[in-house]
Amino acid sequence: MDSILQQITDWLKGILVSGIMDNLTNTFTSVNDEVGQIAADVAQTPSAFMPGVFNMIRNLSDNVIMPIAGIVLTFIACYELIQLIISYNNLASFETWFIWKWIFKTFVAVELITHTFDFTMAVFDVAGHVVSQAGGLISGSTAVDASTLATMQSTIEAMETGPLFGLFLQSFVVQFLLKLLSVIIFVIVNGRMIEIYLMVSMAPIPFATFGNKEQSMMGQNYVRSLFALGFQGFLIMVCVGIYAVLIQSVAFSSDIIGSLWKVMGYTVLLAFTLFKTGAVAKSILHAH
Repeated sequence: MDSILQQITDWLKGILVSGIMDNLTNTFTSVNDEVGQIAADVAQTPSAFMPGVFNMIRNLSDNVIMPIAGIVLTFIACYELIQLIISYNNLASFETWFIWKWIFKTFVAVELITHTFDFTMAVFDVAGHVVSQAGGLISGSTAVDASTLATMQSTIEAMETGPLFGLFLQSFVVQFLLKLLSVIIFVIVNGRMIEIYLMVSMAPIPFATFGNKEQSMMGQNYVRSLFALGFQGFLIMVCVGIYAVLIQSVAFSSDIIGSLWKVMGYTVLLAFTLFKTGAVAKSILHAH
């Protein structure tokens, strides 16, 4: 009778150990894949991330927004010329150089809106280079590798049936929550690129305001916002680097349950900090 109960216990224990290891493997694989993809995603330029979407945004900007920017530029150029005439006592003290000054400013403004995409993409090319450099320097790995899982399995196999059942339930809950967090991380990282596309689609209008000192505040804030979006990728990489160091500090072999929930907490912290990177970047560059 005792041998039958022992066989049933061993069978149930084998099922629980197998279920726990499946949960742990799926959990860490989901998070490792999503976190590992962050560096590749944030380093991409808008044109390389979704070429089809980028081409659509460029066509909309060139064919819909550019004519509006031309009207804005025409208004600002006329207003600037009127201001120059008034400032010289209605041409009573006429000097030819200020006409050349107005022509030069208008020429620069026209060049800005006709090469809007070149300037905006240059911002993200610089930011992408910075992110790539940061990815090379942040050498810490967030992955929980096979040797760690093997060590965890050895520890789990030494546990009794009761604690194993509790660990199985907790590992199932943590697996679900971490999959949800991996989706949140995906939304945050890809949402940044969608925000970039939205910003770039309206680029000609703020660029058209650089012809006038008072109105150029719109364009200056827009450029700061572009740099904030670009360098948000660098802050995201810093968050991933911190996450890697925290994950490496977890002792999986001594306390499986505590380690599992600690990984859960660190991943929640990662999602929260990723969400805050946009506001931090705008705060640093004083973009509204």
